[in-house]
Amino acid sequence: MLPDSIELVIVTPERQLLRESVSEAVLPGADGELGILPGHAPLITELGIGELRYRGTDGKDEVHLAIIRGFAEVLQERVTVLAETAELAEEIDVDRARQALERARARIAASDANIDWDRASAALQRALIRIKVGGYATKRRTAIVEAP
Repeated sequence: MLPDSIELVIVTPERQLLRESVSEAVLPGADGELGILPGHAPLITELGIGELRYRGTDGKDEVHLAIIRGFAEVLQERVTVLAETAELAEEIDVDRARQALERARARIAASDANIDWDRASAALQRALIRIKVGGYATKRRTAIVEAP
C-alpha cells in the first residue's frame, strides 16, 4: 500500500527553507512541470526557473514558491530540492520584482551588440516567476482581510 504523504525538503545554499509532509508537489523541471505523489519512482532531475507548488497533508490550500534552477531527488518517501534560489510567496517583494522586470525588458530591447542574451532572458524569467508567485501571497492576504 502506498503512503498518503511524502516529505518535501527544500534547501538553498543559504538555508533550509522547508521540511514538511505533503500530499503532492509539482516541481518546475527544466523541460516542464513534474508532478510528484507519495510512492513516486526514484529519480533525479534538473530544475528550471519556475513555480513549485505543493499541498499539505490536510489537502487544503496550495503553497507556492519561486524556484530558480537546481536539482531534485525524488525517492518514494522524500523529495529533496536543492535550489540556487527559493522563495515562499510571502517573502517576495513584488514591487522589486516588477522593477527587475522593467530592467530586463529594457536590456533585451536595447540594440547593444554586447548583450548577454542568456543572462538577460534568465533575468526576465526570474522577474516574471517572482511576480506570479508573489501574487499568491497578495491574494491570500486579501482573502484573509475580506473574511468575516
